[in-house]
Amino acid sequence: MIHTDRTVIPHAVSEQSLATLEPTATVVEAARMMAYLRIGALMIVEGEALVGIFSERDALMRVIAKEKDPTTTPVSEVMTPNPVTIAPDTTVQQALDIMAERGFRHLPVVEEERIVAIVSIRDLYRSVKDQMETDILLLAETLLQG
Repeated sequence: MIHTDRTVIPHAVSEQSLATLEPTATVVEAARMMAYLRIGALMIVEGEALVGIFSERDALMRVIAKEKDPTTTPVSEVMTPNPVTIAPDTTVQQALDIMAERGFRHLPVVEEERIVAIVSIRDLYRSVKDQMETDILLLAETLLQG
């Protein structure tokens, strides 16, 4: 059972360095940054404003499959513009539902138009798994006490 009080922040993401890039950066710059940071998506920003998200899937479907040159193609041309965002107090269940319904693996977390994090399906899985382990231990303790 997913607890409805478990929110994306802090239960799925507690501390995170934001990985952002300007829209004018090339796909190869984005790919190198993602490889170095070992992440699957970057938030694309103009100043402080979130304007898009660039993911591994974008690189595959919109660059490689279409034979675009990653050394000259700007991420603004192949990113997902105006991405769906969630608030920090969005529940883990709500975030999972959005991802399942829309086919996303990453969701930017925004508070009052300020980017605070990005949550991945892996982060949500880890949160659900941690809660399930806690629930199992509590259930076992309850059963043992009679």
